[in-house]
Amino acid sequence: MIFVCKTLLKNTKINGITLFPFILLKKIEDRQNPILINHEKIHLRQQLELLVIFFYIWYVVEYYYWLIKLKNHYLAYRYISFEREAYAKEGDLQYLKTRKLWSFWKYLS
Repeated sequence: MIFVCKTLLKNTKINGITLFPFILLKKIEDRQNPILINHEKIHLRQQLELLVIFFYIWYVVEYYYWLIKLKNHYLAYRYISFEREAYAKEGDLQYLKTRKLWSFWKYLS
C-alpha cells in the first residue's frame, strides 16, 4: 500500500521509505515513478524474508558497522546490503519476478 506523507518526510532528504507493509512517499508525483516504487518494493520483499523485525535489526546493525568503518552517514547508508541490492536492481522492473530468496546476501561485503 502506497501513501504520500508530505509532512512526515518534509524536512528529510528521503523521497520514499518502506515500513512494512507500507511505502511512504514524499511527493504525490512519485507514485508514478516506477524506479522509486520498484526500489521500495524490493525492500518489502527483503522485510518479508527476514520476518520484518529481523530486517530492521540487521539494517541498523549494518548501518552502524559501516558508519564506524567509513565515518560518513551517506556512505554507511549506501553500503547497507539491502540498499545495495535495491539500488542495483531498481531499474529492472521485472527483478522481483525472478529474485531468489535472500538475494541481498550477495551484497554483503
